[in-house]
Amino acid sequence: MATQGATVAELVQARWADHRPGLWFEDETATHHQVTAGAAARAALLADLLPRGAEPHVAVLLDNTPEFPQWLSAAALAGAAVAGINPTRRGPELARDILHTEARILVTERAHLPLVEGLDLPGVRTLVTDTEEYAALLRSYEGAKPGEHTVAPVEPRSRVLLYFTSGSTGAPKAAICTQARLAGAGRSLVRFHGVRPEDVHYICMPMFHGNAVIADWAPALAAGAGVALRRRFSASAFLADVRRYNATYFTYVGRAIQYLLATEPAPDDHDNPLRVGFGTEAGAVDARRFAERFGVRLVEGYGSSEGGASIQRTADTPPGAIGRATPGDDLAVVDPATRTECPPACFDARGRLLNGDEAIGELVNRGRSPFEGYWRNPEADAARVRDGWYWTGDLFYRDAAGFLYFAGRTDDRLRVDSENLAAAMIEHILSRWEAASAVAVYAVPDPVAGDQVMATLALHEGASSFSPSSFTHFLSSQPDLGPKMIPTYLRLVDEMPVTATNKVHRVALRRAGFRCPDPVWWHETPTAPYRRFTPSDLTDLLSRYRDQGREDLLGR
Repeated sequence: MATQGATVAELVQARWADHRPGLWFEDETATHHQVTAGAAARAALLADLLPRGAEPHVAVLLDNTPEFPQWLSAAALAGAAVAGINPTRRGPELARDILHTEARILVTERAHLPLVEGLDLPGVRTLVTDTEEYAALLRSYEGAKPGEHTVAPVEPRSRVLLYFTSGSTGAPKAAICTQARLAGAGRSLVRFHGVRPEDVHYICMPMFHGNAVIADWAPALAAGAGVALRRRFSASAFLADVRRYNATYFTYVGRAIQYLLATEPAPDDHDNPLRVGFGTEAGAVDARRFAERFGVRLVEGYGSSEGGASIQRTADTPPGAIGRATPGDDLAVVDPATRTECPPACFDARGRLLNGDEAIGELVNRGRSPFEGYWRNPEADAARVRDGWYWTGDLFYRDAAGFLYFAGRTDDRLRVDSENLAAAMIEHILSRWEAASAVAVYAVPDPVAGDQVMATLALHEGASSFSPSSFTHFLSSQPDLGPKMIPTYLRLVDEMPVTATNKVHRVALRRAGFRCPDPVWWHETPTAPYRRFTPSDLTDLLSRYRDQGREDLLGR
């Protein structure tokens, strides 16, 4: 059933006349053929509605409903591109995203209509999927066949996706993905994970984000496997969905795995059809806990959102490492200031990184990069590709055998008393604390020390109140926790603030710092015990910033 099509359109066409069940959503089931027929009808509709001379782009503001994969397939058949729109954006920011893509058609649903009502979207026609008007419009295109209606040539280099990548500053950038890259990614993951036509891919990550489309939908399409959709991620419904749809594969990003582990354990958690979960940011501790509880192997991978670099895990990858560069990539860890390669990491007998200050650098691809650019953003293109190298914006270090270890984003670097630290490394250590369901580490600017380490901890439901003495004992028992890694500030939250893609909302955490409504514990010196941070402490600290003439740091 698998196909080797060079374009997404060929992969979609290969499912025509395939009458096996291929899509599940709530109480609905559709065959592969029905999905393909629906895509052909939408391609014909797009060809009629898109104004002549307009960019062949359609903005999609939907939850994970069957309309989303059908519009992805329709765009591929028509030589157009889908721009996934983040439903957590609001007002002028949301309008900016839609208009930036130059889409002349917006596909949405009634639940999201309040988001666009009142927005100034000149020249944009809105289609509301769950209405009789939309259903009647589609009925006039029933009988369309794949390839009959196009708005632009369907070629390997044709754009098929514009997906926004988040950043700590500035407006989101719309990364370009062509038919060849998306089809190639799907075929590669089929080989890597051994995806079979009888598999069912559970898509619970939002489809406006690249992870769900590139790592979940595309390999299912390439293998002829089915997909089961969850409107929005739900930790409590995850296992029931997996069993209901007989799902064998899923992807995750951000803190999704921690949320699943925070659900109430059951004796039959192992009783599920899953074979593999593929994603990023689970961490070695949570991956082990997930395998022990659910009997499912998590495969941590790395691929920059824009496609410029990727790392593959192999059987001999050591604990904590992501893997090695995929064939064809010339990956290096370099010092951005000098553009020289960082020395290999050195570890002591307990696994502690000894030379993080010199070994941690930015991951770059010095070879031929598959990065295809950002839509209408030459400044961002130039920042990403400099002197012929693709700069990922991610911190890594490499051991003597060439295995690569993730150390966080470049803006997650901390510098404490002239020593460079990586937030991701500290998070992996703190996540071993059994009372914590989620951990985030970030820098709080300090007028003297440069940065101080702050950690936000979400405790498991039912966990006893925070005990500073037991937490201090936990810290002292971690062999790879250096003295400067110990958090100065601890913020306790009921739930970790996250973005729409389940990634920790670090910008909000950094912005609040120790001036937040949640309980904060701190120690004034590394040897002092943790105690509650009081309004008096806040007043004293603010005075310290002012005395140093560094009030500017408080706005970071």
